[in-house]
Amino acid sequence: MGKIIAIANQKGGVGKTTTSVNLAASLGALEKKVLLIDADPQANASSGLGIDVDTVAVGSYQVIEHSANAKEAIVTSNAPNVDVMPAHIDLVAIEIELVDKEEREYMLKKAIIDLKSEYDYILIDCAPSLGLLTLNALTSADSVIIPIQCEYFALEGLGKLLNTIKSVQKIHNEALDIEGLLLTMFDSRLRLSNQVVEEVQKHFSDMVFDTIIQRNVRLGEAPSYGESIINYDVSSKGAANYLSLAKELIKKNEL
Repeated sequence: MGKIIAIANQKGGVGKTTTSVNLAASLGALEKKVLLIDADPQANASSGLGIDVDTVAVGSYQVIEHSANAKEAIVTSNAPNVDVMPAHIDLVAIEIELVDKEEREYMLKKAIIDLKSEYDYILIDCAPSLGLLTLNALTSADSVIIPIQCEYFALEGLGKLLNTIKSVQKIHNEALDIEGLLLTMFDSRLRLSNQVVEEVQKHFSDMVFDTIIQRNVRLGEAPSYGESIINYDVSSKGAANYLSLAKELIKKNEL
């Protein structure tokens, strides 16, 4: 039985999509069968794995509103062992369309429940908000990875996200676990980066992944070629970081 992991933070630019794409590709490279669900209207996780989002006829939008079967929306990516349920700009309307629906927080969960047996890991790339889309992802998930940028405002908003997760646990999904806090965009030359790492590790200790994602030019370049860092430059520091994260995740879940 596979594990569903949401990658969430309401702050933008913290590395959610970069983590979704490259963790999926790294798990695939380690011979795990992975599905990446793009639940962000920007659809960057889809294009980051070589999918032309303008040609998406059936994607996460149709699956969440239950006008299509989840299996119809799955396409093969250019990363080995990684399938994608792509997003489209139409997804931006889903929050308004679901407002009057009964059990609107469970639409994604109901749609993908049967897929758990077909994949080792199902990753959900969340939108940078705490709206209905992210709530659907958290309600569907077994756990959540929270990327935290190693910059000044890193911890601002983290309390709000943790409170949202507590509310979801209480009301919608008591089994939801925090998989870990992931420190991203780390620059060892900057005193501030080192201070953020110390603060997060001091306050959250066991909840923080050992792997830290460092700032890396190649990581930034890869999406413009529609490739994960594993495909684009497997010898880069970015690839080494995400392979290390994938190994840590696998080890943690095997224990």
